[in-house]
Amino acid sequence: MAAEDRTGYDRTLFRHWIDADGDCQNTRAEVLISERETDTPLTYTSSSNCTVATGRWFSYYDRVSWTNASDIDIDHLVPLAEAWGSGASTWTTARRQAYANDLGDYRTLVGVTDSVNQSKSDKDPSNWLPPLKSYLCTYLGNWIAVKARWGLSMDQSEWGRVKNLLASSCSSLTIAPWPALPSGASPA
Repeated sequence: MAAEDRTGYDRTLFRHWIDADGDCQNTRAEVLISERETDTPLTYTSSSNCTVATGRWFSYYDRVSWTNASDIDIDHLVPLAEAWGSGASTWTTARRQAYANDLGDYRTLVGVTDSVNQSKSDKDPSNWLPPLKSYLCTYLGNWIAVKARWGLSMDQSEWGRVKNLLASSCSSLTIAPWPALPSGASPA
């Protein structure tokens, strides 16, 4: 447990929505493609198939389905500002970029209803939980997994709320193992 310090945070310090594999689809597009309901075809904004226009996505935060990609935000489950205050301020530029574009663990980036993501903003579980109560335990497990995988700390109020919810509502929660960090994302 460590006190959180967001001094010096700037979203631009986490270069995100890059095209890591050079296929013209940035991280946002990659998440939209991987999280779409597979029985629904995707359409793109141009014949180059770089930017997703439509498909069908289910937002687990509020149990709503969307067909326009513009209605979906890609949520950094542990927000960039939260990551900064929890240890990312000491990371290299490459590690912050790897975090902001992490496609290696499905829990790090999730497609959700844009207005719900905006209400979450940069809050941790002490200040925000998904409106869909049946998703609470999964959300907490994913939060813990992302924080542990990236070596991010929790502050006292965050840890207190997580611990209380685990004890009262999610006592049987099992957290699936997480994969190794992407190359170039190892601690300095």
